[in-house]
Amino acid sequence: MTKPTFDIDAALKALQEGKDLTGKDGILTPLIKQLTEAAMQAELDNHLTEETAPNRKNGTT
Repeated sequence: MTKPTFDIDAALKALQEGKDLTGKDGILTPLIKQLTEAAMQAELDNHLTEETAPNRKNGTT
């Protein structure tokens, strides 16, 4: 599985053409999506590997 890459040259060309930066078809939309998904995956990985404290009872110590 290859990771998607952000094409900076295409983004600069689209910016010069006056296209929107954000929104449904925005220039930065793929980059924002990729960043959000990577952050969510890292958070999930951290949550799944986190050790629980042995003295926890109903969320209090």
